[in-house]
Formats: sequence, structure tokens, C-alpha cells
Amino acid sequence: MTDHITESSPLIVARIAGILYLLMAPFGVFGILYVRANLIVPGDAATTANNIMASEALFRSGIVSALITQIIFILLVLFLYRLLKPVNRNHALLMVVLALVGIPIAMLNELNQFAALHLLSGADYLTAFTTDQLHTQVLFFLNLHSDGILIAQIFWGLWLFPLGLLVFKSGFLPRFLGVLLVIGCFGYVIDSFALILFPGFKPIAQFTFIGELLLPLWLLIKGVNVEQWEKLALESA
Repeated sequence: MTDHITESSPLIVARIAGILYLLMAPFGVFGILYVRANLIVPGDAATTANNIMASEALFRSGIVSALITQIIFILLVLFLYRLLKPVNRNHALLMVVLALVGIPIAMLNELNQFAALHLLSGADYLTAFTTDQLHTQVLFFLNLHSDGILIAQIFWGLWLFPLGLLVFKSGFLPRFLGVLLVIGCFGYVIDSFALILFPGFKPIAQFTFIGELLLPLWLLIKGVNVEQWEKLALESA
């Protein structure tokens, strides 16, 4: 029944995809940006450790939020595949593969944050370390978490390339959205590799993400050109 609904109702699929895409924003911002900005002090292991111990619930909420973001991402990709596969099935599959490769990287990366919590747990086996050593290791794992985000971000960018091509070629979505998504792809990928090579590099993705904001808004508010979608679906059947 679900397959029948999504096959025959591209507007429903488009709007669900739009909602899912928009839902990722608050969870992602909270888990990746807000919590880290409020608890982690770069280069200051003691203050960072004390902040986490004083706000452990907030820190754990950030982990949960990051994991929920990736779960939503899985659902989003599946709905976008359903919507865009009539345009080009191979490109749609590539979009799914690139997106799904980044998801386990991002989820497993949260183990670095769990490691920080274990180091601050006060467990008996940790008495072999001094307080300063524990705090230093906490900051070490949090830095590893940041590096893990850079790796996952490569795929957060790469999946946008086939997505942008599909949107551009679709005929049932505006072409300019496809162009913006491809630009967003390069923003993420350039940031990731540049920050790996040159740690002081100033990120540019903050200026190239506009396609990821406009696409879900368009899907939610305007939907798609149903006539054009149905034409492509018949041709690709």
C-alpha cells in the first residue's frame, strides 16, 4: 500500500521529503554546533571536562540529536530516491549510495563522544590516570570527533552532486535548485579536504548551503510538477 501511495502521489512524497530535510536542520545544529560551542573550549582540557561534567545531560542530548539526524537522513534519501528515480535511476542510486556511506561514519563517530563520557565517569579503573591525564584524553577524543565530522562531511557534499543533477534534469523542479545543490557539494568537499590539509582554512560551506535550504522549502510548499513527473515515470517504467 505504501508503495502504491508513493508511486501515485509525487506531491505527498515531495512534501514528506521536504519535512524530513527541514527536520534535520534543528537536530544537526543542536548536536554538532550548539552543544560543542557551549561546552568545548578549544585547547583548554580542564575547562572542557568541567563543562561536560556540569552539563552531562546537555552533552548526552547532543549525541542523541546527532544520531537522530542520521536516522532522519536515511528516511530522507529513500523518499528522494522515490521522487527522483524517474529522472535517471543510475544517478538516483548513486545519490543513495553516497548518502548512505556517510551515515555510518557519522554515527560511529559519536563513539568518540562516548569515550569522553567514560573518561569522566569516575570509574575505579580510571584511577591509574591523574586528573590532568583524563582531561587531556577527553579533549583528544573530542578532537577526533571533529576530525570524524570532516570525513563524514565529504559524503554530505558528494551526495549533493547527483541530487543536483537529478533536480536540474527533472523538469518537475526548478533548475536553479539543481545548480545550487551542486555548488553546495563543492563547498562541503572543498572545506573537508582544505581543513585536513590546512587546519587554519576558513570554511566556505556556510556560504554555499543555500540549495539545501531552498530545496526542502520548495518541496514542502510548492511540491512538484505532477504532470511532468508522471510523464517521466511512464517513460522509465
